[in-house]
Amino acid sequence: MARYVGPQCRLCRAEKTKLFLKGERCHTGKCPIAKKKNPPGKGPRFRARKMSDYGIQLREKQKLRRMYGLLEKQFKLTFVEAERLRGKTGENLIILLERRLDNVVYRLRFANSRKQARQLVSHGHILVNGKRVTIPSYVVRQGDEIEIREASKKMVVIKDALKEYTKSGVMPWIMLDPDAMKGSLSAIPRRNDVTDLSDVNEQLIVELYSR
Repeated sequence: MARYVGPQCRLCRAEKTKLFLKGERCHTGKCPIAKKKNPPGKGPRFRARKMSDYGIQLREKQKLRRMYGLLEKQFKLTFVEAERLRGKTGENLIILLERRLDNVVYRLRFANSRKQARQLVSHGHILVNGKRVTIPSYVVRQGDEIEIREASKKMVVIKDALKEYTKSGVMPWIMLDPDAMKGSLSAIPRRNDVTDLSDVNEQLIVELYSR
C-alpha cells in the first residue's frame, strides 16, 4: 500500500503545528518546527493571504489525518463509519481513530510514535486477546487485552518506549501493566479525554466532507 515516506518534520511545518510524528524528539529542542517558522519549500516567501473557509477546513482535515498516519481513502472510510454511528460525527471520528490498534499500541507506550506502533502491528509483534493481529486498522473493543508477544518482549525499541510510561503515564481509558507488557482498553474514550487533540476542531472536517 502506498504511504508517505518523506521527511516527517516537513508535515509538521506544513501544518504549522507539532503532529508528534517522531516520538520523543518532538518534545525536545531538536524539533525543526521550533527553529523553522516558515512552511517547507523553496523560492521567495509571498505575503500571507487570508485563507478561504475551504482552505481552513482542508488544513484541519490534513492535520488530523497526518497525526494518525492515514491515507486519504482510509481517513474517508473512517469518516463514513463515524457518520453511521449515533452521536456527533466529529466526536465519533476521533473515537474511531483512537480505537485503531496501532493507536492503542502507541497509547500503551509500546511505541514512541504511531508510525512505529503500526510497524509493530504489521510485523506481528502484537497479540489481541491472545491472538496475533497484523492489521493496524483493527478496531479495539472495550475489554480487549493487548500485549507484546513473548518472543518480542526483549526488543529494545519497546523497552525504550515503555520508559515514557514512568514520566507521563497513560490515557484514562487505558490500563497498563508495564512489567508484563500487557494492557487493555478499559473504556471507550470520550472526546474530552483526548487532551492532546485539544487544538483540533473536528467540526471543520465534518463541514468539509458535507460540501
